[in-house]
Amino acid sequence: QSAGLPVPQIHAWDQTHGFMLLSDLGGQTAIERLDEAQPAAAHAWYLQAVDLLIDWQKASRPGVLPAYDDALLRRELQLFPDWYIARHRAITLTDAQQATLAKAFDTIVAQNLAAPSVYVHRDFMMRNLMVPYDASQPLGVLDFQDAVYGPITYDIASLMRDAFLSWEEDFVLDITVRYWQAARKAGLPVHEDFGDFYRAVEWMGLQRHLKVAGIFARITLRDGKPKYLADTPRFIHYIRTTASRYRELTPLLRLVDQIEGTTPQVGFAYGRV
Repeated sequence: QSAGLPVPQIHAWDQTHGFMLLSDLGGQTAIERLDEAQPAAAHAWYLQAVDLLIDWQKASRPGVLPAYDDALLRRELQLFPDWYIARHRAITLTDAQQATLAKAFDTIVAQNLAAPSVYVHRDFMMRNLMVPYDASQPLGVLDFQDAVYGPITYDIASLMRDAFLSWEEDFVLDITVRYWQAARKAGLPVHEDFGDFYRAVEWMGLQRHLKVAGIFARITLRDGKPKYLADTPRFIHYIRTTASRYRELTPLLRLVDQIEGTTPQVGFAYGRV
């Protein structure tokens, strides 16, 4: 709220009984207005989301929110082997496979901790943005209770590699470029080169994808909500796409292929050697 974001107003709070009376931000989430087949129609919604994200990050200062540190990143990553691999896939990793995963996690954590820190919503996506009753008002922001102080790359990765819908790469790049340009103009600590920034976003997104695959497996197996696991193939696709782009992640890609029973595609190029 102090960052200028439209969030629910607390009109009354009965702490003893666990009740709150909150203002109504709208009756429809932004994701309900989107169609993966019509990115042009989604463009304006994403620009609104980018504006909110810039305002949120501009208000950042240390010591207010918990740190998104090494320990938290690793606890989140561990959800993948604990819940997705061991519980959902019922696979026991060999010592060699465990070593591969551990090395990949070390690399992912190191890459992400290298990013400058700002406020991180930690679930900034269209499902948590509310369409206001008054179209002249900005989107409302929900589900910010897990906010932390950490990598500037996290929320834009969360927005563009959504848990519940997927966009083609050209749309993702377009919105991410616009965010990067706005962030630079606002004085936020993003890379000077967009290529370097996008690489950092992909590495941050990879951490989130591994985490969420584990979370969705846990929600299904522990909490009895199987609808979430239906979106797991989306995250495996995200993981494989990112891992295939970076040589350091080739062992992780092979491991995921082994877990999923996927046959990697091999291309052959003919020409001079």
